[in-house]
Amino acid sequence: MSDTVSFPDSWWATLNSSLDALARQHTMRVATPDTEAMSQALASREIERAFPGRVDTTIDDQWVPAHADLNWSNLTSLECWILDWEDHGLAPRGLDAANLWASSLSVPALADRVRRERESDLDTRPGTLMALFCVAKLLNDSSVPGPLRDIATREVDRLLAALR
Repeated sequence: MSDTVSFPDSWWATLNSSLDALARQHTMRVATPDTEAMSQALASREIERAFPGRVDTTIDDQWVPAHADLNWSNLTSLECWILDWEDHGLAPRGLDAANLWASSLSVPALADRVRRERESDLDTRPGTLMALFCVAKLLNDSSVPGPLRDIATREVDRLLAALR
């Protein structure tokens, strides 16, 4: 991904309306990010592994249908289409926004745009926990390159402060 990535406002409007519509659907299926069923235990395990004892990882009852693997390889660019739905299902509110934000961290302007566009999800307690969950997954993965680890680490204090 280059240092400058931009999409027209119409692209963002389509993404936002699609994610908002998805969250209003009903399902009994549980999301499977990274092929593991999304659960309180999964979120707590990843967050505690990276930040032991630093935050209450309890997710409230805001679970909504989610794509659960929303990243740039699952989005088209000329028109906004969301691809690759095999992991969809119930997840804490904000998981999709947090995934897309975390996958944008190496392009700060893009990460900022994702944050602004999806702040209604990311500024909730479950959304902030999901952002911390996504950062924890990056930091818990030894194959993540050093520069991305550094960027992710810089986000930790802001996220932890928001959860206090």
